Amino acid sequence: MNQKDLLGLKELRREDIETILDTAVPMKDIIKRDIKKVPTLRGKAMVTVFYENSTRTRTSFEIAGKYLSADTVNLAVSTSSVQKGESLKDTIKTIEVMGFDLMVIRHSMSGTPHYVSRNTNMSVINAGDGTNEHPTQALLDLYSIREKKGTLEGLKVAIVGDILHSRVARSNIYGLSKFGCEVRVVGPATLMPPGLEKMNVKSYHSLDAALKGVDVINILRIQKERQQTGLFPSLDEYANLYMLRPEHLQAAKEDVLVLHPGPMNRGIEISSQIADGLNSVINEQVTNGVAVRMALLFLMMGGSKNEVAN
Repeated sequence: MNQKDLLGLKELRREDIETILDTAVPMKDIIKRDIKKVPTLRGKAMVTVFYENSTRTRTSFEIAGKYLSADTVNLAVSTSSVQKGESLKDTIKTIEVMGFDLMVIRHSMSGTPHYVSRNTNMSVINAGDGTNEHPTQALLDLYSIREKKGTLEGLKVAIVGDILHSRVARSNIYGLSKFGCEVRVVGPATLMPPGLEKMNVKSYHSLDAALKGVDVINILRIQKERQQTGLFPSLDEYANLYMLRPEHLQAAKEDVLVLHPGPMNRGIEISSQIADGLNSVINEQVTNGVAVRMALLFLMMGGSKNEVAN
């Protein structure tokens, strides 16, 4: 992987995805150790800049950097000069001249990481931009699937929920399609984006129909803030039609995996029986997220191959 930035999976080559996933395997071994520290990125510095709330993504990037001995700093946007009117471009330059090697950025406006990339020599990782992409979430999803299934090739994957607003869905579709997967999306008609046929996915409005014979079910978070726009009648009605329950798994393959990017809205998107059941890899996804982000930091900040296992 010889590129400065990770802005999305749409343009990322299959070979680069495989390199990232392969590199994450020894990184996960590091996480399992009693002493979770290697000197691989000693002397390197990274900053996380989140204009939107986050627990899992921001924390996992920070701990990933620390496990690799990089210096990590979190810019609290709510208490930064941004609140005094500082422009994004000036914020970028201020951070860059402090000597940081890499910036992880999340922003509510689609395309912001691309703008940052064009205006800095730092490496840039997109931690979610508007409704565009969330590449590291998709990469950890791909890692979780490959780890359990042994391959990504030709699987049937159903993505359930708010496809219209989901950057997770888009990145997963782009990533899975590079491995010949059959991607199905299912949800209310009002939560389906236009032009789905151009993304080479199959669209469903019936949950049972969408789950027939699938290998993986990826449940999306219902963004309750979107409910104010009246895109579906009520959360109760959504739950009646699209909440994943044990009986739905009968349509899927016996060894179906259930994923969720978190945080979960139990009783709306997913029942507790499924979330805590044998088919769920939701908690393991969090661990895998740290491993995948360690792999990215290693690849993008110049870690040496022989240092991974030390």
